[in-house]
Amino acid sequence: MSGEDDVAFRLLHTADWHLGKRFPSFDESAEKDLRRARLDVLSEVFAAATRNVVDAVLCAGDLFDEPNPPADWWRGLLHILRRLPSGFPPVFLLPGNHDPLLSDSVWMTGHPFRAGLPGFVRVVEREDFREEIKPGLVLYAVPCFLKAGADDPVDKIPPRMPGDESVRVGLVHGTTFDLANCEIHFPIRAGGARARGLDYLAIGDTHGYRVVQDDPPVVYPGAPEPTAFDEIDAGHVVLVCFTRTRGRPHLRKVPVARWKWRYETIRDLGTLRALAADDLHATVLRIAFDLDVDLRERDEIERILDGLAGNEAQHSRVGVLDADRAGIRIRISSVAGAFPPNLPPVLQTVVDNLQAIAADRDPDAARRARIALYKLSALTQPRSPR
Repeated sequence: MSGEDDVAFRLLHTADWHLGKRFPSFDESAEKDLRRARLDVLSEVFAAATRNVVDAVLCAGDLFDEPNPPADWWRGLLHILRRLPSGFPPVFLLPGNHDPLLSDSVWMTGHPFRAGLPGFVRVVEREDFREEIKPGLVLYAVPCFLKAGADDPVDKIPPRMPGDESVRVGLVHGTTFDLANCEIHFPIRAGGARARGLDYLAIGDTHGYRVVQDDPPVVYPGAPEPTAFDEIDAGHVVLVCFTRTRGRPHLRKVPVARWKWRYETIRDLGTLRALAADDLHATVLRIAFDLDVDLRERDEIERILDGLAGNEAQHSRVGVLDADRAGIRIRISSVAGAFPPNLPPVLQTVVDNLQAIAADRDPDAARRARIALYKLSALTQPRSPR
């Protein structure tokens, strides 16, 4: 970062870890990998703090996916925090709307997670939270006490008083108004950070990196590990550097994620062949299809998907694979010559009936009939000698 000699304070801003989040649309093995990734990425988050010699780590809410998650998740986070080296800078944990500070939450004083936190970790448990991180650097933070609300948390931060020359940083969790069709809870209005005299507002809630407002910066770091295919620019933390000249802080987006989430719609076989040649070991790949194929091409699609998925004897070539075959349409004209001659009469009757259904106007019935014909043709092919 330019101007390193002029830097007075450095902060690392992260949010939306969602420890314990479920991924029910994936199979059991893939879901376990994606859930573990929530914890695994935190080692890189805190390593980024060490590399950049920050003065504090600000964690802007939704750190757990629920206020009282299963013990594996809070124990896992506790283990990571307690292994950080002596002298690690203060870490501020803010309850968000997914993990608000409720009477039975992990944030309460009597909970073993809270009781086991090392001394440099601070839980934001009051609306009037204020801490001078270093002389001249002051943090104001407002936690969530409910899963939803209509109050702007920035309004609870006291305004800058005359003569206050400190660097003032806000830490809240809520929704801004810059995205269309976005669910609004704890709304953060435009201009609030400036009205309170803040130099930077660290926020959490949406999962992609966004600078919502530039002066002063109002920033979402995004989730450090993506959680869905439609998230834009997830997988980062933000390094915030304040200069001695008190200009706008410098922001640097720091990548920390292991996984990339990729959604591909295959409309021709060439695209699928090229995709299979990519390095996909750290990719969560969802494939949908929209193409017409003959039986030979349908077989090739299955061979490619099998190679990507791997098996007991062959490693997977993709981190997590989810393939939706519903959009593969088998050309009925390619089925006629797919069966060997002299089929048993009962089997020939089944084939004739399926071909009639495959030509039906009902698209769902036709699709299922074509799939049945494809599978039946594979079963009736002569087996090659071993």
